[in-house]
Amino acid sequence: MDRVSGVERDPGGSSVPYMRLGVLDVGSNTVHLLVVDAHPGARPLPAHSHKVELRLAQLLDGSGGIGSEGVDKLIAVLRDALQAAEDKGVEDLLPFATSAVREAGNADDVLARVQAETGVELQVLSGEEEARLTFLAARRWFGWSAGKLLVLDIGGGSLEIAYGMDEEPDAARSLPLGAGRLTAGWLHGDPPDPEDVRALRRHVRTEIARTVGEFSRLGAPDHVVATSKTFRQLARIAGAARSAEGLYVQRELKRESLEAWVPRLAAMTTEERAELPGVSEGRAGQLLAGALVAEAAMDLFGVERLEICPWALREGVILRRLDHMGSA
Repeated sequence: MDRVSGVERDPGGSSVPYMRLGVLDVGSNTVHLLVVDAHPGARPLPAHSHKVELRLAQLLDGSGGIGSEGVDKLIAVLRDALQAAEDKGVEDLLPFATSAVREAGNADDVLARVQAETGVELQVLSGEEEARLTFLAARRWFGWSAGKLLVLDIGGGSLEIAYGMDEEPDAARSLPLGAGRLTAGWLHGDPPDPEDVRALRRHVRTEIARTVGEFSRLGAPDHVVATSKTFRQLARIAGAARSAEGLYVQRELKRESLEAWVPRLAAMTTEERAELPGVSEGRAGQLLAGALVAEAAMDLFGVERLEICPWALREGVILRRLDHMGSA
């Protein structure tokens, strides 16, 4: 790419202009604006990241809706993200929301107010769409040589599982086993009561076990991949390379290592977990629940080791948009 002119030149001498895309992800934990320079057929180049920990899933009221104060906070964060997108020259913004908004009892009212006050029309992704778009991102990252992929993603509100040989998975499921949701609903002490941990462990394994048959009938995967902050932090405390060492360093998580860490995490306070390498203060409270989900998924699906994928849902949304542009 010619950095001065902002175009990529193909071997034939023609020029393909890059465009600046922004994906605005309203998740259960964070509102994240990712800005990339991209064009169809090219790898998206990260240009800017703007992230705010809103913890929308924890702003629900007694009726299961997002309260007025929570919507006020969401709108303020979205306005800041829109300003950041404008400042960075974003010409096409792709805004979407996941489980926290999807499952709110007043989702329609929240979406209408957000659009009225910010102009943002949030696309609410279904759990299956999340799984499919995350799978697309992992497939593009690892390529066809990875063979049959099993992709796991632990978010704040849900666990996504997808499996397949192509860019569209043959099976995709979303389970209400997000690290934030489970922490708020099951783990109340600091550190949590051992009985609560055991109860959550049973719940998680029961939920995941119900899906195993659907995937196992498709055959064993050639490569198991995990995305999300939860998996990255678990891999880091188990000895994987720091994020500062770059995207292209291979990072793995072994089930044996994870199984050794789960009881240690259960005995720690949130403050103690936050001192672990790679664990952010904002996510430390959710790490145990995430570890229980990761451990259960690896055990029940018979996974001894998995590889961390740097791309996930946001990149999947961008790639799908580029595909549509390329076919237009």
